[in-house]
Amino acid sequence: MFSGSLWAQQDVLYTQFMFNKLSYNPGYAGTEDSPTLLAVYRNQWMGLEGAPNTQVLSYNQRILNNRVGLGGNLNRSSIGITTSMTFDVTYAYRIPFKRGTLSIGLQPGVRYFHQNWADPRLRAIDQNDLSIPTEPSTKYLPNVGFGAYYKGYKWYAGLAIPRLVANNIDFSEFGTEISREVQHINAMGGIQFDLNDDVRLTPQALLRYAFNAPFDADVNVSVMLHRKFYLGATYRVGGDTNGAGESVDALIGVQATENLFLCLSYDIGFTRLRKFSNGSVEASVRWEFNPPAEGSIPDNPLGN
Repeated sequence: MFSGSLWAQQDVLYTQFMFNKLSYNPGYAGTEDSPTLLAVYRNQWMGLEGAPNTQVLSYNQRILNNRVGLGGNLNRSSIGITTSMTFDVTYAYRIPFKRGTLSIGLQPGVRYFHQNWADPRLRAIDQNDLSIPTEPSTKYLPNVGFGAYYKGYKWYAGLAIPRLVANNIDFSEFGTEISREVQHINAMGGIQFDLNDDVRLTPQALLRYAFNAPFDADVNVSVMLHRKFYLGATYRVGGDTNGAGESVDALIGVQATENLFLCLSYDIGFTRLRKFSNGSVEASVRWEFNPPAEGSIPDNPLGN
């Protein structure tokens, strides 16, 4: 007898956003001093059946005398009966200034949606409801994103909309259009402090806004010790906790070799879902093909 609408963020949240900036901002391509390959695995709300699970493979590098950045993202996400795969190619033009570099990026891509309506976990109350598919459904959606990223001597800032087109993502065969992709605005920034030769402190933040959904943000403080050991903590706002926030996240990493950096994070949730799950875990592996001679520092906004 009654119907309503639900509005929410659609993009995946990453606790290790500081290492995965290309997923949020196309302008980040080519910012690293070295060609860089990144792999990310995220298991959200462990123990809750059908909860989000995400894998990312990302690459970026500079070309043409450092004036152009190229990159790409391959993202696979699943939640419930829905699986999506997104492939983005990123081009960024880099404009040098006296105290930094401004990168303007474009990100064309395509997303593949698959919904398995034959999943045995689904139990249709009305077997004759024509609006509910009975067979798996697929859809391909092209899109394009835009972003700007400025890297100063020891600070960075960026603003981006990774997908500009509000594609129809409804699988109905009867002409209705209920579900659409929503534009997400991502803003990020950070600054590095060298406390001494062995300790580097980097506070940074990621601000996210999806139209018609609540504002969201991650605020992180990280420390790099002896250019080898990484420790960090993040506070995520939002959730249903009346201001207490979504989660507190702990990060620990190590520069295992000159090229290889590993990081693991764990999210301690505050929302009502904490009663049904065991938190969220995320792991990243980062390989820099040609790091600077003094060693790569993953949390450094300068990328060197």
